[in-house]
Amino acid sequence: MQVVTLITTPTERNLDAALVDSLRNAWGGGDANWLAVDEAAEFAVPIAPGNQWDVWRDLQNACVDLVIQPAEGRRKKMLLADMDSTMIRQECIDELAAEAGVGARVAGITARAMNGELDFEAALIERVGLLKDLPETMIEQVLDERITYMPGGYELVNTMKANGAYAALVSGGFTAFTARVASALGFDQNRANTLLAADGKLTGDVGRPILGQAAKVEALEEITTHLGITEQDVLAVGDGANDLDMLKRAGTGVALHAKPTVQAECDMRVNHGDLTALLFLQGYSRDEFVT
Repeated sequence: MQVVTLITTPTERNLDAALVDSLRNAWGGGDANWLAVDEAAEFAVPIAPGNQWDVWRDLQNACVDLVIQPAEGRRKKMLLADMDSTMIRQECIDELAAEAGVGARVAGITARAMNGELDFEAALIERVGLLKDLPETMIEQVLDERITYMPGGYELVNTMKANGAYAALVSGGFTAFTARVASALGFDQNRANTLLAADGKLTGDVGRPILGQAAKVEALEEITTHLGITEQDVLAVGDGANDLDMLKRAGTGVALHAKPTVQAECDMRVNHGDLTALLFLQGYSRDEFVT
């Protein structure tokens, strides 16, 4: 049995009941279960329909996300999340670069790296090099003034934790940022790269080994082994090319507002919902959310 989930933008809440019923009837689905009024609904179908992606493309124009997945085992025991442009709205290195006066140059490299056009490790080393001599105190200033959270992150982490799940934040960014974000949102642990500093200034280098695409998979393997669960028990979320291996290995891998090259390789894509969409995908209704 498969579950079809339809989710729209939470600020608009314009999921049409007639649309849900039309699709349910066309695909021979069961009764619709509304997870949030005018925002998210689901229904069961015997098998995944052959025209899924044609319908997905049409629904994107209506600001509706469509996900089809097996009904069994969709409520997960672990959340493994990227940070930049996933749990927060920004790329932390771009915000530091803006303060260092090299914002446009670094942002261009970041965009290409996240789209898979550049080697992640080499791109990180190049960008960090451009931050040389930036005062270390600028990290706290950027955290206070430039970093904002992606909507629904607190609800996602804490609703899953309230239902027995473990939450890990694993980023190709920096520990100075993941520590603050993990604490604010309630993650159980965080992993990231370390910006090196001396005499109160950034040295322009990053600690080794660099946490990149392979390290995210290693985190998935290590944490699931420690918890005594399987990779199928994991919901992973990210947006960049360095998240792809993690997304593909997890039982549920969600490309959230992801780069086109990342979306092309993921069956679960959320482009219009916020992070609470990941709760709807697990069958949680809005009245179950921890807020």
